[in-house]
Amino acid sequence: MKYAIGVDLGTSSVKVLLVDQNGQVVSSVSKSYPLMQPHPGYSEQDPEQWVEKTIQALKELTEKSGVPRDEIEGLSFSGQMHGLVLLDENLQVIRNAILWNDTRTTEQCKKIDQVLGGKLLEITKNPALEGFTLPKILWVQQYEPENFRKTRVFLLPKDYLRYRLTGTIGMDYSDAAGTLLLDIVNQSWSTDILRTFDIPADICPPLVETEAEVGTLLPDIAATCGLSPATKVFAGGADNACGAIGAGILEEGKALCSIGTSGVFLSYESDSNKNFGGKVHLFNHGQKDAYYTMGVTLAAGYSLSWFKDTFTKGEDFATLLEEAAHSSIGANGLLFTPFIAGERTPYADAKIRGTFTGIDSSHTRRDFTRAVMEGIAFSINESVEIFRNYGKNIDTVISIGGGAKSDLWLQIQADIFQAKVIKLQNEQGPGMGAAMIAASGLGWFSSLKDCAAAFIRTGRTFEPIPKNVKRYRDFYQVYKDVYPHTVAINHQLFDLRRVNESRFGGKTDEI
Repeated sequence: MKYAIGVDLGTSSVKVLLVDQNGQVVSSVSKSYPLMQPHPGYSEQDPEQWVEKTIQALKELTEKSGVPRDEIEGLSFSGQMHGLVLLDENLQVIRNAILWNDTRTTEQCKKIDQVLGGKLLEITKNPALEGFTLPKILWVQQYEPENFRKTRVFLLPKDYLRYRLTGTIGMDYSDAAGTLLLDIVNQSWSTDILRTFDIPADICPPLVETEAEVGTLLPDIAATCGLSPATKVFAGGADNACGAIGAGILEEGKALCSIGTSGVFLSYESDSNKNFGGKVHLFNHGQKDAYYTMGVTLAAGYSLSWFKDTFTKGEDFATLLEEAAHSSIGANGLLFTPFIAGERTPYADAKIRGTFTGIDSSHTRRDFTRAVMEGIAFSINESVEIFRNYGKNIDTVISIGGGAKSDLWLQIQADIFQAKVIKLQNEQGPGMGAAMIAASGLGWFSSLKDCAAAFIRTGRTFEPIPKNVKRYRDFYQVYKDVYPHTVAINHQLFDLRRVNESRFGGKTDEI
């Protein structure tokens, strides 16, 4: 038997999968690493942690599986998007990586809009938002000019990890599309944008296809991980592109809901000229000459994790979700907006913050948990609504991630999205997509579509329940009113917090 490995470099952990030629997951290992948030809106990680934890995970994977190393033929990557990793002339990390959920760059986004205007959408198909890479580069250029001058090349997280395992520098198109520096139609770095902002073109890495073979493992890395130095390495893709591959979203008419740290609603596109007015993202797919459109909830699964860790420490998710099933649709009149890290779609607002609305003394923990789950689905439904308003037919959705591990949450999605929601039997998210890229690159299959036909197995289907649909439709209309009625208050609180922090270091006065 032959095997391939998928490496999924996430925001909170790295997960590695060992998959056989039939798409069966033989073994998997996950290793977590810390998130650093030194100031409100800041989100950073130490890239060395990614490397150390991935090597540990691969070593444990090979030892646990007992598969002979020569039977493991290749590996590929999925990775968190947009994060900025800066390397100096010796290809050493200059500073901590600035992550996708870092929102410090509002000033730089305004500058991009002022200078480029509509030209940005024309070139990149995306608006200037805090999560993207270009605003982060401009922030370093403005506030850390010495670090900017030291920069020899910038990479995204999984590309840095791949460099450390292979010694090869590069970036695939699906991840490059999320930098705001890629000319998506012409598939090249935009000289116009680089020139406009005085960014040296040579700090942009070479561009490669997702399925491109970029080398083999470095001998010392291979030895440490228990793998052959002949193991072929393929470029890999952005986590959302890999999630789409792993769920079989490889042709028109298919849609994906992924609830991980963030929440994504994604639809396949064959045409890069589709115009959604910048209301949703358009990126290169991991499949060559294909694209996908995507709406994003910044804090989806993260909202539930935050709730659990803050208010129910010691409880597991299963207990919370079981309790939530005993609440009612609409959580007994309690609404949650998952804006705890700002929001992306449809508001593109880094300062907005979350709310529980409608609290009274009758509400219990189960109502709060259900409100969080429903609020996340309501937020994602705002992306679904945009797609439908632009004429897309959405009647079937593949659901992956944490939101697919609960039957209750899957039914909530079906009722709120008003669509069939399908759970996969062997769902492994972006990690499976990364393994499929390796499998296809190795020539086990003639295409990613053929690989998907062999690897992906559908499980239970959740149909929308008419009476639930009607009740959720009413609560959703109220949910949509929360943002416009709280935006001014939240912006004032955000600014006051910043002022307090700058004056007093964020400390409260002693009484």
